[in-house]
Amino acid sequence: MPHSSDSSDSSFSRSPPPGKQDSSDDVRKVQRREKNRIAAQKSRQRQTQKADTLHLESEDLEKQNAALRKEIKQLTEEMKYFTSVLSSHEPLCSVLAASTPSPPEVVYSAHAFHQPHVSSPRFQP
Repeated sequence: MPHSSDSSDSSFSRSPPPGKQDSSDDVRKVQRREKNRIAAQKSRQRQTQKADTLHLESEDLEKQNAALRKEIKQLTEEMKYFTSVLSSHEPLCSVLAASTPSPPEVVYSAHAFHQPHVSSPRFQP
């Protein structure tokens, strides 16, 4: 019996022959693997770059921390020195001996150092 060509049977005409479909799938699989391999490689490069950046930032922060600790130590030593100088000066100071001791609030009151603002009502025309 001869095989008739029916135009409604489009599944045969649109799909490649079985051997060709396998090779087409293989090509797509290889392309997908290659694309995935490249994407994974780029991802690893980005991850490595990020780790390198964080490492450099960490080293920089460690250096800053060490410099600040050194500055704190120097300032602490300077404070000890000035405290010692002040302590040895206080008993000999004629200004401190002549004045009557007053509470620090009175000597250093906020009003003694207050400077009026330009927007104060006293300065308005």
